[in-house]
Amino acid sequence: MLQRNLFARSAFTLLGCLSLSIGLSVQSTIKAEQPTDQGKWQSIQIYPPSILLTGKTDIQHVIAVATRSDGITRNITDEVRWDADADELFELKDAVVKPLKDGSTMLHANWHGLAANAKLEIADCNSVPSVSFVNDIVPILTKAGCNTGSCHGAARGKDGFRISLFGYDPRGDYERITREIGVRRINLAIPENSLLLLKATGSVPHTGGKKIEVGSDHYQTLLKWLVDGAMVDTGELPTVTKVDLYPKQIVLEGENQKQPLVAVATYSNGLTRDLTDLATFGTNNDRSAAVDARGTIEAGVRGEAFVMARFDVHTVGSQVLTLPASLTYEPITSPKNYIDQHVANKLGKLRISASKLCTDEEFLRRCYIDIVGLLPDPAVVDSFLADQSENKRSELIDVLLSRKEFSEIWASKWAQILMIKSSNDVSYKAAFLYNKWLTNKIAEEVPIDQIVQDMLTSSGGVFDNPATNFFEVERDRLKLSENTAQVFMGIRTQCAQCHNHPFDRWTMDDYYGFVAFFAQIGRKQGEDYRQNVVFNSNGGETKHPVGDQVVKPKFLGGATPTVGPGQDRREVLAKWLTSDENPYFSLSIANRVWAHFTGAGIVEPVDDFRVSNPASNPELLDELAAKLRSYKYDFKQLVRDICNSDTYQRSTMPSVDNADDLRNYSHALPRRIPAESLLDCICSATNTKEKFRGLPLGAKATQIADGSTSNYFLTTFGRSPRTTVCECEASTDPSLSQALHLINGNSVSGKISQGKLINTWIDSGLNDDQVIEQIYIRCFTRKPTADELERLKKVVSDAPNRVVGLEDLFWATLNSREFLFNH
Repeated sequence: MLQRNLFARSAFTLLGCLSLSIGLSVQSTIKAEQPTDQGKWQSIQIYPPSILLTGKTDIQHVIAVATRSDGITRNITDEVRWDADADELFELKDAVVKPLKDGSTMLHANWHGLAANAKLEIADCNSVPSVSFVNDIVPILTKAGCNTGSCHGAARGKDGFRISLFGYDPRGDYERITREIGVRRINLAIPENSLLLLKATGSVPHTGGKKIEVGSDHYQTLLKWLVDGAMVDTGELPTVTKVDLYPKQIVLEGENQKQPLVAVATYSNGLTRDLTDLATFGTNNDRSAAVDARGTIEAGVRGEAFVMARFDVHTVGSQVLTLPASLTYEPITSPKNYIDQHVANKLGKLRISASKLCTDEEFLRRCYIDIVGLLPDPAVVDSFLADQSENKRSELIDVLLSRKEFSEIWASKWAQILMIKSSNDVSYKAAFLYNKWLTNKIAEEVPIDQIVQDMLTSSGGVFDNPATNFFEVERDRLKLSENTAQVFMGIRTQCAQCHNHPFDRWTMDDYYGFVAFFAQIGRKQGEDYRQNVVFNSNGGETKHPVGDQVVKPKFLGGATPTVGPGQDRREVLAKWLTSDENPYFSLSIANRVWAHFTGAGIVEPVDDFRVSNPASNPELLDELAAKLRSYKYDFKQLVRDICNSDTYQRSTMPSVDNADDLRNYSHALPRRIPAESLLDCICSATNTKEKFRGLPLGAKATQIADGSTSNYFLTTFGRSPRTTVCECEASTDPSLSQALHLINGNSVSGKISQGKLINTWIDSGLNDDQVIEQIYIRCFTRKPTADELERLKKVVSDAPNRVVGLEDLFWATLNSREFLFNH
C-alpha cells in the first residue's frame, strides 16, 4: 500500500490539476465600462410618507430620495424645494419638522420637475408631555450603550451598577437607579449633580467614558425627569406596536455616497415618534455600507449590506446595494420560470452577469447526487448523453424523483435535525421505528405539514406510535420548545430565555408563552420497560422568571389562543404552526429544500431566521413558500421547480464579474458531497457494499436509522452526531484527517481491490484507453479529454505493471476534488 501511495502521488497531483472545471479557484477583476444608458431620474419620494406630531417638543426628521429608471437611488434632501399648503403650521429647518400650530397639511418636495407629497398632522401643539421612565429614560440608556452586555447590562453589571440587558426589566431598572443606593445616583435637590448625569457626561471618572453631551436632547430629557422628581410610571403605558425604517431599499452608485435613514415608532395609542436620536443603528457589512449613530449610510466597496435600526423590542432593516459608477453587465433575458425571474431581478440590481448553463455531463452527475445521493450507472450516462431530445433534463428529474432513494435522502436529512438516535431515553428499537415511520411517510408522499402535525400531537407508546419519540429525544420543556421553533420555523429563541433578544423581535414573554404549549406533556413507562408512553397530563404551567407569574400559551409572533379545559395544547400549537397564519413554517421548509440543491440558503444558516440575518432574495423565498403552500406541502413539486430552473442548471464556472458572488446564485456553487452520500458514491463507483448495524449487506449510508450508528469514514467526513437540531452539525468542511483517511485508509484503496473492476475490465479485453474511460465515466460522469487521456496513459505505463498503474489511477480519481465535490 505504501508503494502504491508513493507511486500514485503523480497521478493524484495530475487529477487535482484536472479539477479546475468546477470553479474552485477562479479569480477575476471587474472592468468598469461606460454604459450606453445610465437611466433617467423617474421619481422622488418623501420619507416618512406620513407625519404626525403631538406636543410642543415633538419633531420629525424628513428625507427626500430620488430613484433612477435603473434602480439607483440618491439622497436629495438638501436639493429639493420644500413647501406646504399651510406652511404656518410648522417649521422646516435642517430636514427637521417642528410644530407651530395645530392642523393638517400636505408637505411638498419638488426637484427637476419631479414632485412628491407627504401628509402632515399636528395636534396638542402647546402641551409638554411629562417624561416617562419606560418610554423616555430607558431608550436613552439603550442608545447610549449603558445597558448592553459589555456595560451595566452584563449579568453581574459593571462597577457595582447593574441594569437589565437592553431594558427588558424597566421596573427593576427604576428600583436600582432610584433606590439601590439612596440619593447617590440621583440628587433631587440638585438634579444637575446626580451621579446618573455626571457619569454619563464624563464630568466624573467613568469607565465607559462620555456617553451624553451636556445640553444635548438626551441630557435635557434626563435632567427634566430628575427635576420633575424622577417619578415612576403609573397606569397603563402605550407600547411600541411597530417600527418603520425608510427607505426600505437603497442602491448607491459610487463610493462615498451618503444616505440618511429615518426611523419612526408607532405606539398602541396611535401616536408616532421620530427615532433618529433613539434607535440603535448597525450594519452587517461595514465595508460596503457603514452607518453612523444617527443612521447615515456611507457607501463603500461594491457589495450588499443590511442596515438595521433597533428600538424597544423591535429590529427592522433596509437593504443597501453599493455599486461602482458606470458598471455594465449582461442581463438574463429569457428566464425559464419564476425562480429564474427572481434571480434575474436580483442580479440586475447588483449588475452581475449569470454563468452559462452546465454541460449534460455535469447536470446528470449533479442531479443524481442531489436527488438520490448516488452516481449514475455507465449505461445511464451513455443513454442520457446520446439522447438529443429537448426535454431530457426534465424527464430525468421526474425519473429520479420517483425513486425510493429520494425519500431515503430526505428521511435522513430530517432524522438528522430531529436528532433520531438511541440514548438513555430512546432505545435502539424506538429510534429504528421512529426513522422507519418518517421514511415511510415521505415515501408515501404524505405532506410535510401533516407529518409535523402528527409528530406534535402524538400520544401513546414509542413503539406503538413512533412519532411520540419526538417528545422522548428531548424531555426538557425549554429545550423542546426551542427545538420546535428552530426545526419547523427556523427561529432560534434561545437568547430570549434570559432577556429580550438583542437582534430580533423575540422577548421573554414570547419565549415563555411558547414554552407553555409543552407544559402539560406527561410521560410514563409502558408494560415493556423499553417503551415509554407520552400523553396529555391536563396539568402543569409555565412561570415567567421576571415576576413569577403564570404565562398563557402564545404563538410566536402571533396571538394568545383560547385553550379550553382538558384541551391538548399541542393540538392548538400544531394547527397554528402549519397554517397560513404562521408565515415561518412554509418559509423555513422552502429554504431548507432550496439550500439542499444550491448549497446556500436564501436565509443562511437555514435555521436562523431573524431580522439581523435577512434573506438574500426575499421575493424568491416568499414565492417558493407560496408555491409550497399551493402544492399542499408536497415538497417534491418544489424540488421539480428548482431542478428545472436555469438557476440550478448553471455552471460552477464563474463569469468575469460574478466570481465573488456566493449568495445570489449567478453561478452554481461547488459542494462537498455529504458524508453519507459520499460513502454511497464511493461504493457505487467501486461496485462494493457496506454493512451497517440493523441493515443488510449493501444497504446505503443514507438508510442508517440510528444516529449512534456510524463508522470511521462517516464520522471523519462530518456526519451529524445528532446532538442538537442545528443543521450545522453535518459538516462538509475539509480536514487533515479526511485527507489522510482517503490516502491511507481502506475506504478507497480497499474498495478498489474488493470491487475488482480493474481486473474485470482487463479480463474482458479492454485496453488502457477504454479502462481509463470507464473510470472517468463511473467517477466523473464524463469521458476524459484527449489531453487528459494522453497524460494518464503515460502515468499507467510508468507503473510497475498494468494492474497497479490502473488501480493507482482509479485511487487518484476517487481522491480528486472533481469526485469529492458535486459541481
